[in-house]
Amino acid sequence: MQLYLNTSSPYARVVRICLYEKGLMAHTELCWCDPWAADSELLKITPLSRIPTLVTEGGEVLTESLLIAHYLDAVGEGAKLLPTDGLAENLALAGLGQGLMEAAFNVVIGRKHGGPDVDETLLGSRRLKAIERTLVTLEAHPSVLAGHTQRTLGAIVVAVALAYLSFRLPAFEWPNRFPRLQAWFAKVAECDSFALTAFE
Repeated sequence: MQLYLNTSSPYARVVRICLYEKGLMAHTELCWCDPWAADSELLKITPLSRIPTLVTEGGEVLTESLLIAHYLDAVGEGAKLLPTDGLAENLALAGLGQGLMEAAFNVVIGRKHGGPDVDETLLGSRRLKAIERTLVTLEAHPSVLAGHTQRTLGAIVVAVALAYLSFRLPAFEWPNRFPRLQAWFAKVAECDSFALTAFE
C-alpha cells in the first residue's frame, strides 16, 4: 500500500497510528508530499489533493482518515479498532475527536491565510467556542472518567486531536485545565504507535 501524507497533519497521524496498531506499517510505503503544491504527486492520485490518501494493494484510492481507518481495521491484524461491543459509543467518541480536530485545524489554517483577526469573525469565533465546549465535554466523558484507555478508533482520534491542540494551539493549555483528560490522554498515548508518529 501507499500512504500520501505530511508530518503535521493530524488526520494523517490517525492513519499512521492505525497502521502500526494493525500491523500494517511494514506493508505500507509512506509518500511524503505537499497537498498545497500545484505540481504535487498527490494530484496524479486524487483530484481532491487531500491527505491522507491511501492507495490499497488493489489500486483503490481511499481518502478521509476515518474511512481509511475502517479499511485498515478490516484488513489488518490484532485488536479491533472498531469492536462490535460498544460500537456506537466508540463511534460517538471518534466523532467528538474528529470534530475537535477539524475545529483546531481550521483555526490554524484560518490564521495562516486570514491573519489573527480571523478569530473575530463569526466562523472564527464559532471554531474557538467549539474547541472549548468539546474539551469540557471530554473532561466529563464516561470513557475518560472510567479510564477506558484501549486504543480503539475513538480513543486514537481524540488523543491525536488533543496532541494537535498542544502542537499548534498551545494557548488553550488544555493539559493544565483538564487534569482528568490529561491523565487519560497520557495512558492512551503511552505506546510506540504514538511515539513513532509524533508531530514535527
